[in-house]
Amino acid sequence: MKKILIIGGGAMGSAFAIPCLENNHKVTITEPYSKTFIRNLSSKNKFHSALKINLSKKLKFRKFSNDLLKENFDLIVIALSLSGIDFIGKQFKNLKIKSPILVLTKGLKYEKKNKKIWTISEQLNKNYNVSNISVLKGPCLAKELARKKQTSVVIANKNIKIAKSIGKIISTKYYLTEYSKDVIGIEVCSAIKNIYSMIIGAGQSLNSSSNLFQKSILEMKYLIKYFKGDDETISGLAGVGDLYVSAAGGRNSRMGSYLGRGFTFKLAKKRFMPNDTVEGEQLAREIAPFIMRKIDKKKIPLMILLLKAILKNKKLKIN
Repeated sequence: MKKILIIGGGAMGSAFAIPCLENNHKVTITEPYSKTFIRNLSSKNKFHSALKINLSKKLKFRKFSNDLLKENFDLIVIALSLSGIDFIGKQFKNLKIKSPILVLTKGLKYEKKNKKIWTISEQLNKNYNVSNISVLKGPCLAKELARKKQTSVVIANKNIKIAKSIGKIISTKYYLTEYSKDVIGIEVCSAIKNIYSMIIGAGQSLNSSSNLFQKSILEMKYLIKYFKGDDETISGLAGVGDLYVSAAGGRNSRMGSYLGRGFTFKLAKKRFMPNDTVEGEQLAREIAPFIMRKIDKKKIPLMILLLKAILKNKKLKIN
C-alpha cells in the first residue's frame, strides 16, 4: 500500500484517484481553489459535478495546506490547470518537497525574461528547484477513465526505472501504462495537440479534416524536433493518440468547428461555449510571442493561421 496525494480535485485528478484506489493505495485528494470541487469532494456522497459520478468513500479529502504538503507521501500527483503550476511550484520550493512528483497537467510556458518556451517539468525544475519529476500524458478523457473504460497513457522520465515504478503503482486492467525517456517530446506533443485539434475541427467534412490531421502531424513532428524532443514520439500515445481523441470529441475540436464555419473566436466563445475552457486558445496566446518571432512560419503554416485568427480575432481561413 502506497500513500498518494493528488493536488487538484477537477475531473482528471478525481478520475486518476480511481485506479489508485483500486490498487488498494491510501489516496488523499486536495483542491487549492475551486469551491465547487471542494464541495463535491467534501460532501458525504462525494458526487463529482464534472464526472457525474459518486466517487469512492475510500477517497480521503483534505483541505489544502502547507502542513498537508509536509507529510511523507510515496507519490505526489499534480492535476491542476496550467495556471496553477506557478502556485504549486512556489509551495514546493518553500517546503523543499522531496517526494516523487507525477504531473498530469498539459501545457507550455513562455518565459518572457529568458525568451524561451518551457515545458511544465522544466518550469518546476528551473524556477522552483523541484526535482524527481515524471510526467503522464496520452489519450485519456477523464469521464471515460472514471467509468473504467480501457485507457492507455505514457509515463515519461529520463530515468525509465522511476517511470516504471510509478506505472506499477497506478496500472490496472483498464488503466495501461507505457514508458518513455523523452520527457520534452511527450510534453510538447501533449500541449500542442490542443492547437492542432482546433485546426482539424475546422475541417467541414471528413475528407478535409483527415487532410488537416495529416498536415498537423507533420507540423507537430517539426516542432518536437525544434524543441529537441524525439520525433518518433509523435507516433505514440502522446502524439497521434492524444491528437485523435482531442480531434474526435474534445472542446478544442468543437471550437475549431465554429471557426471553420466562419465565426471569430470571441463570437463563437460567447455564443456557443461561454462556460467552457478552450485549452488550445489559452496555449495559443501563451506561446504566440515565441512562435511568431522564432520559428520558420513556412514550416508550421496551419499553426500560424490559427494563432493569427485567435490573436487578431479574425476568421480562420485554411486553404
